[in-house]
Amino acid sequence: MTDAPLIQLDDIRRDYTQGDMVTSVLKGVSMTIAHGDFVALQGTSGSGKSTLLHILGLLDRPSSGRYLLDGANVANMDDDEASSLRGTRFGFVFQSFYLIPYASALENVILPGLYGDTSRRELTARAHELLGLVGLEDRASFRPSQLSGGQQQRVALARALINGPAVIFADEPTGQLDSATSTEIMDLLSRINQQGTTVVMVTHDEDTARHASTRILLADGQIASNL
Repeated sequence: MTDAPLIQLDDIRRDYTQGDMVTSVLKGVSMTIAHGDFVALQGTSGSGKSTLLHILGLLDRPSSGRYLLDGANVANMDDDEASSLRGTRFGFVFQSFYLIPYASALENVILPGLYGDTSRRELTARAHELLGLVGLEDRASFRPSQLSGGQQQRVALARALINGPAVIFADEPTGQLDSATSTEIMDLLSRINQQGTTVVMVTHDEDTARHASTRILLADGQIASNL
């Protein structure tokens, strides 16, 4: 861990153009995220929180502004560079899980690792370890249709960890889960964070947000408060 921030955003703006109409979604967002932080991005629908998460995860590009990751400006990376960085430094968890339906839990976890240099044997061992971490080692051969929503999200969490990312980006990770299962998922994310992985999460739910050490409220494309 270093004293310098893991992530620094300076005056990030994101505009979408359709014909002559320009819609400004982010209007000059500046923020820092420390190594090992657990950040909740909150705000009403249309506040810009998901757009901000997508820019942080290099799934979208800002219209202007500076994005420093460990001191390097990544805002204007080309598609190949951004894809490589996503695969090595980031893990993603989404509300809809996005598991491959015909693949087993183990195969879903392994998938992101296949684009790197790690051997299949090492990936398989790591995937079994991660499925054990999320309490699903005995479900390794099950397909998503054989798993509950909470179990599918656990597989998605294990998949996000397969490459040993510095940051987990989670977009409404409990959005499709009941309250008890949501608590289980958030406890897992908290444990992962306590082991040193930075977590940045979008949520509209107050109970979910309470697991974070830093809470950033967005309103109309700007940071309204940072707690």
